[in-house]
Amino acid sequence: MLLELLSDIVKIDDILLIIRNDGAICEVRSNSLSIRQKEKWITIGDNDGPAHMHIDSELIKSAEFVQEIKPERTSFSVKFFDKNGERILAAFLQKCMTSIKH
Repeated sequence: MLLELLSDIVKIDDILLIIRNDGAICEVRSNSLSIRQKEKWITIGDNDGPAHMHIDSELIKSAEFVQEIKPERTSFSVKFFDKNGERILAAFLQKCMTSIKH
């Protein structure tokens, strides 16, 4: 089911995929990126391309659609979490971000 959900997400133009930890942040913009799974690893993007990511499918235990309202904009994302509730991956819907006008 995780592969199917990620496959649907990367088909959408202008999705920003973000992997983040304490030491680094990786951002990859999807424009119909390829996706495949071999054993537990899901690969988004082309191994020979300028950017790709490998996701351990066994570590992702939940996903949540999130709407964040900030003073300057409202953003929408799908966030993927491990068993401890730590975010592993986020997919931000760039075209759905809206500016809030005062």
